[in-house]
Amino acid sequence: MEGLIAPGFEAVATAFATDPRGGSALTVLRHGEPVVEIYEGWRDVARTQPWTTDTLVDVYSTGKPVIAAAVLLLGIDLDKPMSAYWPSFQGSVSVRQVLCHTAGLASFPVPRPVSAWADWDLLCADLAAATPLWEPGSVAGEHALTYGHLLGELVRRVDGRSPAQFVREEIGPDLLYALTAEELGRCAELQYSTPAWPTETLARSTMVANPPGAFDVAVVNSPLWRQATIPAVNLHTTATAVARFYAGPSAAALPVAQYTGPDKFIGAEVTWGYGVQLEPDGTWGHGGTGGSAGWSDPSRDLTIGYVTRRLGDFAAVDRVEEALRNL
Repeated sequence: MEGLIAPGFEAVATAFATDPRGGSALTVLRHGEPVVEIYEGWRDVARTQPWTTDTLVDVYSTGKPVIAAAVLLLGIDLDKPMSAYWPSFQGSVSVRQVLCHTAGLASFPVPRPVSAWADWDLLCADLAAATPLWEPGSVAGEHALTYGHLLGELVRRVDGRSPAQFVREEIGPDLLYALTAEELGRCAELQYSTPAWPTETLARSTMVANPPGAFDVAVVNSPLWRQATIPAVNLHTTATAVARFYAGPSAAALPVAQYTGPDKFIGAEVTWGYGVQLEPDGTWGHGGTGGSAGWSDPSRDLTIGYVTRRLGDFAAVDRVEEALRNL
């Protein structure tokens, strides 16, 4: 383990180091300044390339709040239908319902091959023609794969810039989709924690099976995936960039409760804000399949980013959270 540990935060570093993931990083900001900025392991499966402060890793749904923040920055009327900004959009769905996962468009409706991940227009057209799976606004169901296309196309149509360009220019550095050739060289290789991990993940819901490949390391470690724009699940970033996002102005409007109740995808009761989950203890944020997470702890003026290349559980995040609570 290497990096910065401010006095008083040693227990947080110990929690991070308890179970090394072979490539992970943790940043904690207090009042916007780093008090923990540590990392361990390697970028690659062969363990020949050490993890560095600028290593990028796909954080899956940890990136969802970033594209939600992009939509809020547009300043549009959230209660207008999607079709007000996207004329070909057929579903009677409001922008607000998309932002809080109650739109009923939680899966891509047309079976597509792996190559479709690189075809933004195709997948957006499929969603524009789709019929909601449930009455919009009636219940939540995390839009695990579709969230980023629904909101990203809104950004493109209102602003004119691609979602990847908009996020780079308006929200912050190292919050990346559509990686450049140079950025590809900074990427960590994702690796299963156990051979059963991809099967167990896909078994959670049919909503994440189409297009295939979202949980296949042969796909997600490929240039096809890394150079595509899939804002729901392929933000490539660093722990420090995640923590700084939560400390920055673009995230400030996210934690406004929009829905409390059951979530059809998560399988539990949640409170959704705009792209973030609000917890009873006042913290708010979002985790990503595989174990990465970002969140804010307003009572302590802390923001936290944890990223890992080992696709597993949230045990490391849980340990870090407990250590922070006990400070």
